[in-house]
Amino acid sequence: MNWSVAEAKQRFSEVVRATQEGPQLIYNRGKLVAGVVPAEYLQEFLSWREQKEGPSIADAFGELRRICAEEGYEIELPAREDRANLFANDLP
Repeated sequence: MNWSVAEAKQRFSEVVRATQEGPQLIYNRGKLVAGVVPAEYLQEFLSWREQKEGPSIADAFGELRRICAEEGYEIELPAREDRANLFANDLP
C-alpha cells in the first residue's frame, strides 16, 4: 500500500503491521521518499550488500602499507620528471 508521510506518521503501527503483506511505500507530494519493509527483507539486503562490497582498493593499499611496515620494506619511488604533453600543442 502507498502512504503519505502524514498518514504514515499518524498510523505508524498500522504501517508496520502491513509489512506482513509486503513493502509499504511512503510518498511526499507524489515522490517516493521511504519504504518500510519486513525485517527479513532488510536482513537479506544487508547480507547481499556485505557480500557485494568486499574490500575496496583503498583497503588493499592500507593492508599493503601495513605489511610493508611490519616487514621493514621500503619502496623507492623514482624522481618525477616532466613529460611532453601532446595535447598542449593542440590548444589555440
